[in-house]
Amino acid sequence: MALSHRLGTASALALALATPAIPQDRAVTYTFFGTPGLLEMPTALSADEGEIAGTVGYFGGQLRNSFTFQVTRRLSGTFRYSGIPDYTISEDDPYWDRSFDLRFRFNDEGRLAPSVAVGLQDFLGTGVYSGEYLVATKTVGDAFRVTAGLGWGRFATNGGFDNPLGLVGGRFEERPDTFVSGDEGGVPGAEAFFRGDAAVFGGVEWAPNPRWILKAEYSSDEGYLDQTGEPLFDVNSPLNFGAAWRPLPGVQLQLAYLYGSQLGFSANFTVNPNDRPFGSGLDPAPQPVEVRAEAVRAARSWDRAALPEAAIRDRLRQALRVEGVELLAVELGDRTARLRYVNTRYRAEAQAMGRVLRILTAELPASIETITLEPVQNGLPLSAATFARSDIEGLENEVGGTAASLQRLDLEGAGPPRGLVPVPPAVERFTWGVAPYVGVSLFDPNDPFQLSFGVEASAAYRIGPNLILSGAIRQKIAGNDDEEAEREPLGGVPVVRRNSGLYGDGGGPVLQDLTLSYYGRLGPDLYSRATVGYLERMYGGVSAEVLWKPVESRLGVGLEVNHVVQRGYDQLFDFRDYEVTTGHLSAYYDFGGGFQGEVDAGRFLAGDWGATFALDREFENGWSVGGYFTLTDIPFEDFGEGSFDKGIRINIPLDFVLGQPTRRQVGTTIRSLNRDGGSRVSVEGRLYEIVRQGHYGELEDSWGRFWR
Repeated sequence: MALSHRLGTASALALALATPAIPQDRAVTYTFFGTPGLLEMPTALSADEGEIAGTVGYFGGQLRNSFTFQVTRRLSGTFRYSGIPDYTISEDDPYWDRSFDLRFRFNDEGRLAPSVAVGLQDFLGTGVYSGEYLVATKTVGDAFRVTAGLGWGRFATNGGFDNPLGLVGGRFEERPDTFVSGDEGGVPGAEAFFRGDAAVFGGVEWAPNPRWILKAEYSSDEGYLDQTGEPLFDVNSPLNFGAAWRPLPGVQLQLAYLYGSQLGFSANFTVNPNDRPFGSGLDPAPQPVEVRAEAVRAARSWDRAALPEAAIRDRLRQALRVEGVELLAVELGDRTARLRYVNTRYRAEAQAMGRVLRILTAELPASIETITLEPVQNGLPLSAATFARSDIEGLENEVGGTAASLQRLDLEGAGPPRGLVPVPPAVERFTWGVAPYVGVSLFDPNDPFQLSFGVEASAAYRIGPNLILSGAIRQKIAGNDDEEAEREPLGGVPVVRRNSGLYGDGGGPVLQDLTLSYYGRLGPDLYSRATVGYLERMYGGVSAEVLWKPVESRLGVGLEVNHVVQRGYDQLFDFRDYEVTTGHLSAYYDFGGGFQGEVDAGRFLAGDWGATFALDREFENGWSVGGYFTLTDIPFEDFGEGSFDKGIRINIPLDFVLGQPTRRQVGTTIRSLNRDGGSRVSVEGRLYEIVRQGHYGELEDSWGRFWR
């Protein structure tokens, strides 16, 4: 069990912003909305594929916090959280608005043709910033870019004219209201897309050098009004002017004079998972492959009296331990060898396989030609990868050797334990660690930003290869995440998550979790897990799971059932009076190209029935960025603000940041709101993420590290 996974919720975002960034095209800058563009108006430019951008912009009393991800070369998405003072007439505090954008670029810019993009702004929110646009951008010379576009919604509140799409149908001539006071928001406003008046916008950019970009734009957005139609600030001119400065790669600071009355400032930070700050990494050099002499390759057996099997096993155990690989069992024949081992160091099982094979070329008798490796995690043999030793000897230094080694790999399900000789473990059964943690809660309407930090002590004891006892204790040192009162149910929905701020609020040490987990293999493609204990900070109980996942299949199917009881607010050993049985049937699919899809259908913590749909983009270096949404039988008005659960999740491998091999990673989920509907119990060690590490799709994606 990787204790290092128990890092704070905010660690992923902190690491992303702290990671050394790689220089990018100087012309791709970000707007105050956090999207590629001018100042307020979009352009048709796209960031580099995979780029992640965090933007904070402020002007006219409005604070915008944006997260943008370039999902593919042409498609990007943005999540935005904005504070707007004086927007509503019923509250003195700022109105906090959540919104989502999508943007698609149709083509690459040509010698004569501009790039063209279409975008939906605030298509999934309350509609405060709702608007659509079609925009074109063309480079002129080495330093100028010109942009012109046609906008609807917010992009047509200045200089609007009759919608040209009205020629297609009369329904495009009128635009329904996208923001209604008291509306919960969170539902796509498709009925308003590209409807109502249209207006033109545009601008120019001039880059005198790679660090500076000067901008001027004509804005078609004059929608800065409160609910009563009164202006939030004076809009004296549609012309905006600004300058963007890049003091460091991945950092953009922008100053602008907007609407003839407002001084604005924004800061943008970018990181691209495709660009490692340490190149290929700072991994120690692997042991070179030892090539057998031609005279001994044909040997049909080896002298066991001169080189006993016990001596080989002991030498292998010691040699593999240097590489962070724990040898579990070995089966040796005259011409074959089969090894089961646990990779404790390398994020990619493909890299661990390459390191193990190099060592085996030096330690195995010369007669052994066929080598089968069976990687194991949490006691589960993941697969059986069979190699010809002569291939390893011949391909190490060959051009195209990496691809050729994958083509010649024979991968199937792990074999039975029969014939394997166990090897005494070379590592301690008991492991522990002490580390700081950071907890962040975002977007709560009553307290939009809550932060806490402290110290966490975690430990695990491996009772057997498949049986693991683990737990963690936390002590909060400081934070502003104190709750004043217990939340009441909304629309009859039980409070299963909204009281999370009350947990551990007493100031003393808390039991974060304490579980006993057993992992089993029920058949060649069937895996199981059973976990009992304090499963997470809010729930304890029993969790059982089975997973069907063939080694070479893109599809996996799982079933999980949990019976849980809500824990006491002190996070020690007592329970509250709420208990529920939940369960999900899950389908996992590897679409290729790094895209992983998941659907979880079943019963959630509040007793609601529905399904979660998720899509993640995974990169070869271990980064993962994705989005999800959950729809259940709870009506939108009973769910509360946001209408349904949705969010963004990020995982960052620490070897990307440190440059050193490690299996550690940190992750977080950015939810639009923490509500009760669509909530699942959080159980560590779910099967799919463990099992697929040794299956073909994951090995293929990371095979570039086989010879590392």
